[in-house]
Formats: sequence, structure tokens, C-alpha cells
Amino acid sequence: MTEDPLERIEREEREKKNRNGGLKTALVVLAVAAAALAAGLAWIWNQKSSLVNELEGEKAELAQQMLSLQSDFENLNSDYENINSQLDTSREQVALLIDKLAKTEATNRAKIRQYEKELGTLRSIMKGYIVQIDSLNTLNKRLTADAAAARREAAESRQANENLTRQVESLTGQVAAGAVIKARGLHLSAYNSSDRVTDRSSRVKYLVATLSLVENEIAERGPVRIYVRVKDPEGLVLLNNASTDFTVGGETLSASASREIDYEGQEVEVSIYVKDVGEFTKGIYTVEAYTTKALLGRSELMLR
Repeated sequence: MTEDPLERIEREEREKKNRNGGLKTALVVLAVAAAALAAGLAWIWNQKSSLVNELEGEKAELAQQMLSLQSDFENLNSDYENINSQLDTSREQVALLIDKLAKTEATNRAKIRQYEKELGTLRSIMKGYIVQIDSLNTLNKRLTADAAAARREAAESRQANENLTRQVESLTGQVAAGAVIKARGLHLSAYNSSDRVTDRSSRVKYLVATLSLVENEIAERGPVRIYVRVKDPEGLVLLNNASTDFTVGGETLSASASREIDYEGQEVEVSIYVKDVGEFTKGIYTVEAYTTKALLGRSELMLR
């Protein structure tokens, strides 16, 4: 059966319309799909950009914390060589950590977290240094205070010892002075050949010096020699063959006569004879009595 030409033309036009409609539909679908893909890509890019910015911010914050810690380490000092050596090591570790962070991408989360942990460790080390330095400073202050107190106590003890020494020396000097044998009543008499007292120079045969050693409980007991020096009117010491020398106060003197007695701390009368010294002349004779430690007394005798 032969197709009518008009129907064929209409059929071909319908088929052409159908093909054009399908193409438009495909184009619309493709356009919608492309728009959706573009929107998805834009969202993904936006999310990625936001995440990168966030990570960059975290890295910058971490870098700032490291710089702050570095400044803290630079400002931390001590008077202790061992701690200063450890501080130098920690400063190097902080500088190395800052350098490593600068070379690491913000998106490398694993490395960033590792640096955060290392920063925390260095912070703990810093706190440990501060505690240690404070403890040592406190101990040093206490030791310094203790040393100052010890020096004060030593100075006070030394002063007390010096005062005590002076007191002892003073008392020793007083005791030594008090222990010296003393005398009283020194008197010089002249005698004639009849053993009678006379004041005529032409009749004098010998002289007698008398004195009393006074009681002294703290004086040394035992033998003690008494020396007498008799000077004529011209000041010359009367001497004879029995005369002797003695030393008192570092000076050596000549004695006209001497006598040893046994002193026991009790008062004792002493008489010392001066004989065979030549002729006597008119004038004043002086007599001095000594032990080797002190002058016992002085007296005068007038002969006419």
C-alpha cells in the first residue's frame, strides 16, 4: 500500500519534532547537571579554603605561643652555672622548634600536633626552671641570713672573749700586784761601839735598817731576800766586801747589805745590819729597802 505523500510529510515532521524535543530535553538535563556540578565544586572549594584558613590561623597562633615562650626563656636568668647551661640548651630547642614550624605546611596536621606537644613539654621545663631557681634563691637567702647571724654571733662571742680576756688580765694584774710582798715602818738607826743608838757621826760603828713585812694571804710563801741600799750625804751607796748586786724592774742595783727570811704570809720584823763601810760623816743618810719585785720603802737618818 502506497503511503500518501501528505501523510508521509506529516509523519516526517512529527518525527523531526520528536527528535528536536529529545535533544532539547537532553540539553536541559545536561545544563542542570553542569550547574549542580559547578555548585558542588564551588561548595567544596569554599569548604577547603575555609579549612585551610582555619589551619593557617592555628599555625600562626602556635607560632606566637612559641615566640612568647622563647621570650620567656631569654628573660629567665639565674646565678647558678648548672641551671644556666640547661637554659641555653632549652633556648636552642625552642629556636629549633620555631624553625621547624615555619617550614611545615599548616595542612600537615600530624606535624602541627607534634609541635604542640613539644611546646607543652618545653613549657613544663620552663616551669620547672622557675621553681628550681625560686627554691635555690630562697635557700640562698636563708643561708645568707644564717651566715650573717653566725658572723654576728661570732663577733659578739669574740667581743665577749676579748672583754673577758681584758677582765682576766686586769684581775691577773690586780692579783699579781696584790701578791707582791709589802713592808711598813722602814727605819734606819746608827749604833756606837757599845751597841747603843747614837746620832753623832764620829761615834757611829754600824747602821741597822728595820722594817716589818706586812701580812699578805695571797703573796708567795717561802724564802725571800731583802736588800737595803744606804746612801751617804753625797748620794754614794755604802758598800763593803759583802755587798751584792740585785735586779728589780729590769734595773741592776748595788745593795749595802741583804738578808734572806722565810715568809709565810704573816707579818714579820726584819733587821738588816750595815757594817764595815768606812767612816761616817755629818749629814743626811737615806735608806731604801727592796725585794727583787718591788721597792719596800724609803727613810732617812740625820747624823751630826
